[in-house]
Amino acid sequence: MSAPHAGRSEDEEAITAMADAMRRFAEREIAPHAAAWDEAGEFPRALYTLSAGMGLLGLGYPEALGGTPASWRLRNVVTLALCRYGGSGGVMAGLFSHNIALPPVLRHGSPELQREVITPVLRGEKIAALAITEPGGGSDVAALRTTARRDGGDYVIEGEKVFITSGVRADFLTVAVRTGEAKGPAGISLLVVPGDAAGLSRSPLQKMGWWCSDTAQLRFDNVRVPARYLVGEEGAGFRMVMGNFNGERLALAVAALGFSQACYDEALDWARQRKTFGAALVERQAVRHKLVDMQMRMASTSAWADALALRADAGDEASGDADWVAQVCLLKNHATQTMQFCADQAVQILGGMGYMRGSKSERIYREVKVMMIGGGAEDIMKDLAARQLGL
Repeated sequence: MSAPHAGRSEDEEAITAMADAMRRFAEREIAPHAAAWDEAGEFPRALYTLSAGMGLLGLGYPEALGGTPASWRLRNVVTLALCRYGGSGGVMAGLFSHNIALPPVLRHGSPELQREVITPVLRGEKIAALAITEPGGGSDVAALRTTARRDGGDYVIEGEKVFITSGVRADFLTVAVRTGEAKGPAGISLLVVPGDAAGLSRSPLQKMGWWCSDTAQLRFDNVRVPARYLVGEEGAGFRMVMGNFNGERLALAVAALGFSQACYDEALDWARQRKTFGAALVERQAVRHKLVDMQMRMASTSAWADALALRADAGDEASGDADWVAQVCLLKNHATQTMQFCADQAVQILGGMGYMRGSKSERIYREVKVMMIGGGAEDIMKDLAARQLGL
């Protein structure tokens, strides 16, 4: 099945049909295997090809590059369903890592670079990753130290990156490097680095959650790439990175909502089946109150996410509207806090079963913290929102 063409004219029927298709896909292709993939530490590369055939990898990309134009509203419906019914953050992180790696190439790369990099990724033939974070840098992108010096027709890269999602598997890496000034944002550029480049080494990292998603430390030892792999202009990388974060944060917030719903579904199902002292758990007031508290937080997150998706589709995301950026930062915090609350309450309702590996709630409980940190930690989000709001 290919994704339907999408835009502002999408009707409710198309949205509902997509949500149903994604639920069936997640229940068939992800949920039954998620626990085994976690234990194996990876999911099959064939899932990329399968997802590409469904039109999932190309949502939001131009038809000329093999994609399907889609509104934020439609993309959020896809994310929500895959997270709710698939229940694996590791799968989502790895399968869709291109959605943080490719937007700068799409917006600023040359047509030739776009065709070389984006098209095979959308077909599920290649994997793309974004490499920004460094061992000593964290959220301070302006302080990155990886350098790229011009040498004839090439750039030569030296440095390290860490916590890179899909870093082990990636066939293309969008890498933030310092090409200019020794300090500050003005000297930062973006380069695409092929995964088979000489001098590039990768080490897998072990994590609290997202076990089936590979995460890597990268080392660049005189890695030479052609100058045509420069994304946009030298020195414009910091602005590209900052703009790229906004879409990532909105997607993370919607994913967090989907995982919250997965926890709720599992907890409610267990509460209806599990009997204690002659009655189902759901008949206990304390348990019902936990479920209602989960519903309350999910409802507010859903309404907020829907409102910001509509604003993004109206142009606020592209323009970088200050209030919209602030609201996305706040939503990201609210959504991940909702996920944290729902995961905790679900594990509590499931009791001993919630502590056993293999349940969605146990897996999601382990994955909460990376959602609260990735794309901008809570304190960073608060500070950024305050600045955008003029506080």
